[in-house]
Amino acid sequence: MPNAKILNEKQAIVAALTETLKTASSGVLVDYKGITVAEDTALRQELRENGVEYSVVKNTLVRFATKNVGMEELDEVLNGTTSLAVSKDDPIAPMRIINKYSKQMGDRFNIKAGFMDGKVLPLEDVAALAELPSKDALLGQVLGMMLAPITSLAIVIKAIAEKDGAPAEEASAE
Repeated sequence: MPNAKILNEKQAIVAALTETLKTASSGVLVDYKGITVAEDTALRQELRENGVEYSVVKNTLVRFATKNVGMEELDEVLNGTTSLAVSKDDPIAPMRIINKYSKQMGDRFNIKAGFMDGKVLPLEDVAALAELPSKDALLGQVLGMMLAPITSLAIVIKAIAEKDGAPAEEASAE
């Protein structure tokens, strides 16, 4: 039986992991083997720039945390080396970045499982979500689609005003 100090430390880690899993909008569990320091540094830097928390985790501690939040389905992938990437803001960021590095590194860096809003996702769904653009890019696309009809209307009104014989500025001055 571990002493009380070690037990308290582990309980604190499980509590922190539980809170991280509860508050995360999405996350990915990763199997990493043999990645270089340079690859790990580049990965961590890109994750940090996108607001993604990334850490190497102990399987037994994650198992307790996933049980606490009702994601026991993740138990089957909690073996070997495991790291966890989670995001509170952009639900696609961890999947997109981890998938990118998984393609670059091949068998040394693989997605074990993913989750979003407290639900475990099949690997196919994780891969599909990873191909989506970032949250900011999606918002830009939506804004562009919303502005397109307004822009078209402005162009048509200007063309009608100019067709009536006066440039748009003179027509509005009269």
